[in-house]
Amino acid sequence: VADYFSKRLMDVKLGELGTWLGARDFTPNGIISAIRRGQERYYNKYINVKKGGIGGVAMLLVGYMALSYVWEYDHIKHDRWRKYH
Repeated sequence: VADYFSKRLMDVKLGELGTWLGARDFTPNGIISAIRRGQERYYNKYINVKKGGIGGVAMLLVGYMALSYVWEYDHIKHDRWRKYH
C-alpha cells in the first residue's frame, strides 16, 4: 500500500487504479488536506512567482465561469425557450 500511496495519479496504470484509489484517504480531514495541497501547489506555481503574468488569475476566472455555467445551465436552457414566447 505504501508504494501506491507515494505514486501520483499520472504514474498509475489503469489496472492499478482501484488499488491506488483504495490507498487514498477519503475522510473529511483527508479531503481537506488534499484540497489544501492542491491550493498550495497552484499558488506556488502560478501566483507566487517572481515574473508572474495574468495566466494564474485568468485560469481561476475561466474555471469559475465554466463552473457557474454548468450550475446554471438548467435555468439558462429554460430562459432560452421563454425569450420570445
